Amino acid sequence: MDYLVQLAADPAAWVALVTLIAMEIVLGIDNLIFISILTNKLPEADRERARRIGIGLALVMRLALLGTIAFIVQLTEPIFNAFGHGFSWRDLILIAGGLFLVWKATKEIHHSVDPDPHDDIFDTKKVALNFSAAITQILILDLVFSIDSIITAVGMTEHIPIMFIAVIVTVAVMLLAATPMANFINANPTVVMLALGFLLMIGMTLIADGFGVHVPKGYIYAAMAFSAGVEVLNMFARRRAKRRAEARAKAK
Repeated sequence: MDYLVQLAADPAAWVALVTLIAMEIVLGIDNLIFISILTNKLPEADRERARRIGIGLALVMRLALLGTIAFIVQLTEPIFNAFGHGFSWRDLILIAGGLFLVWKATKEIHHSVDPDPHDDIFDTKKVALNFSAAITQILILDLVFSIDSIITAVGMTEHIPIMFIAVIVTVAVMLLAATPMANFINANPTVVMLALGFLLMIGMTLIADGFGVHVPKGYIYAAMAFSAGVEVLNMFARRRAKRRAEARAKAK
């Protein structure tokens, strides 16, 4: 109890908490985009429940990982060397997660741009996405993003209570933002392609990180923000063009 009181009275602890929450929310955007795109493929009655379960699993996984900090730290220890790089369990998990994201994003892009899907691995008409399949895919990416999130938290502070508070606040923000983001993506088809491009870029970044090539997150999120800003301008332009067309039609 005395430890918590001292921590609460320490200004440095509060700075660490705010910084960690901001960092975790930014990292959570990747997770949220994937959940939004995936759950939008479910029947409308199941979407909200799938989002809540997916984000709830993310919270449970992060808290469980925080309870095994000693084990998580060991995940960064190299277990074998190849191509001049020592690969750890974290590296392997990031590479596997990155490959999964690249495959999933490529599959969705292929399905979106091909007007006549053929009988191949990308043909999503063969088997419709069901609730359990969506939750399983969300769980896979939750694991990847959770490990990355917790390792980031461990690198930023040594205080476990700060990590717990940051994780809970971050997941609460994700829970509040999930439905608005999913609805926005669903209502704007062009945003879906942009979000899939983000997932492709994030997947490649995870793979590069797994191979020891660290790409600063600031560059990734700056590119995402710029692309999103351009798309917002395009949306405004399309709306103005639509209003002008409607005004001309009424004038006739």
